[in-house]
Amino acid sequence: MNLNPDDPTPGNPTLDLLRTRRSVAPPLLKGPGPTREALDTILRIAARVPDHGKLAPWRFLVIEGEAGARLGAVIADAYAADHPEADAARLDLERRRLVQAPLVVAIVSRAGPHIKIPEWEQVLSAGAATMNLVLAANASGFSTAWLTEWFAYDRRVLDALGLDPREKLAGFVHIGRASEAPSDRPRPDLAEIVTRL
Repeated sequence: MNLNPDDPTPGNPTLDLLRTRRSVAPPLLKGPGPTREALDTILRIAARVPDHGKLAPWRFLVIEGEAGARLGAVIADAYAADHPEADAARLDLERRRLVQAPLVVAIVSRAGPHIKIPEWEQVLSAGAATMNLVLAANASGFSTAWLTEWFAYDRRVLDALGLDPREKLAGFVHIGRASEAPSDRPRPDLAEIVTRL
């Protein structure tokens, strides 16, 4: 394994993972998902992020099996209430949002006012925890998709998930095994995103 930071060439498993990581759409994520023990390891790694003040301004909701179906009914009902023109196919799509992958983890941001720690730093920590979760799952042999979708901002769904009115969703991480290799997408050109001062 090459651990020379001045020569990040292939052969370094961590850099290879970061270099090739790709999201996989939930319908393409099949079972089996992670075991309870594997998921606990993934979640422990997800929690190892910068966290100014040691606030742990995030928490995880594990959604699988019947929980995904129950929440899917809430999502479909909320969509139907707002879109009475929706046909059965669309409502079925909404109902299946959280059951396509074997497992979904919702990451809840608990950022709030603090005498010393800016709320923005707490929000960034929740994003870091979500990305760590994605990377830990990928390093464990699973594929993932980090999504929000409209229902991540819908109070009816947030209530069904048990979120406090001050909490927000950083997103849903769908976890499973890719049924087909994902294609890559164009990535930003460094010349367009890097300024050297």
